[in-house]
Amino acid sequence: MEYHNPVLLQASVDGLNIKPDGVYVDVTFGGGGHSKEILSRLGPSGRLFAFDQDEDALANALPDERFTLINENFRFIKRFLRFYGLKSVDGILADLGVSSHQFDVAERGFSTRFDAGLDMRMSQKNDLNAYRVVNEYDEADLKRVFLDYGELKNAAVLARTIVEAREVQPIKTTDELKEVLAKYLPERVRNKILAQIYQAIRIEVNQEMDVLKEFLEQSLEVLKSGGRLSVISYHSLEDRLVKRFVKNGMFEGEPERDFFGNFSVPFKIIGKLIVPDKEEIKLNNRARSAKLRIAEKI
Repeated sequence: MEYHNPVLLQASVDGLNIKPDGVYVDVTFGGGGHSKEILSRLGPSGRLFAFDQDEDALANALPDERFTLINENFRFIKRFLRFYGLKSVDGILADLGVSSHQFDVAERGFSTRFDAGLDMRMSQKNDLNAYRVVNEYDEADLKRVFLDYGELKNAAVLARTIVEAREVQPIKTTDELKEVLAKYLPERVRNKILAQIYQAIRIEVNQEMDVLKEFLEQSLEVLKSGGRLSVISYHSLEDRLVKRFVKNGMFEGEPERDFFGNFSVPFKIIGKLIVPDKEEIKLNNRARSAKLRIAEKI
């Protein structure tokens, strides 16, 4: 399978502070770029477990006895590590969002560049797809999706327009969806708005925010004390959750303080926010919005 260069490769793996005999997890295997780098730093007794729910990624499995690829969503990280006899690990790496490969396979429906059936599933085992979201969600739910996950100010009118159009006939393809919403896609900002619309539907289809929350909570449970979490995110919704969780172990609100105004934190933040340099963005356009945060379990 053709997969592009992994984003922030050295920085994200450096962030794990790898011990040669440690146990590590790459929860977004994809083309295997980050996993190969982790394995290159492990000794003979080190182990690497990787997750990827996309069946396409299985073709990239690495021929290394220290490596195990699990074809499941990383929201089940704790369950499957237990299945392999592991209660704790030394580090976890996550490269969130859609892989370059998924964007480039037209029939998956992720990209605004191609006409395709409304799918957008990261795993073909999932029942919910983009067709069902667009054609079966009621107006209020569609508005919620566009507002919460696309941060679109005109979410209400987009939802109403879709509902009115599908009463005439179902909206089956990405091009048909673009036609239905054409008057809200002025040329100068067309690509930006389309990207927000696609992102919103994709996040809903794959339950990406719920998955990320479940993963982060479980990562705290399965990391050893001193274990590292290295997370690359690509939009503000993801980064906000990661930033808040590594700061105080919560996704919203503030933790309870003791009599002296102090509260305990689960992680020590390592370094500052890392973003790709101009050279990496030039080589890999997907890197342009990437943000890397590294934290160590206390």
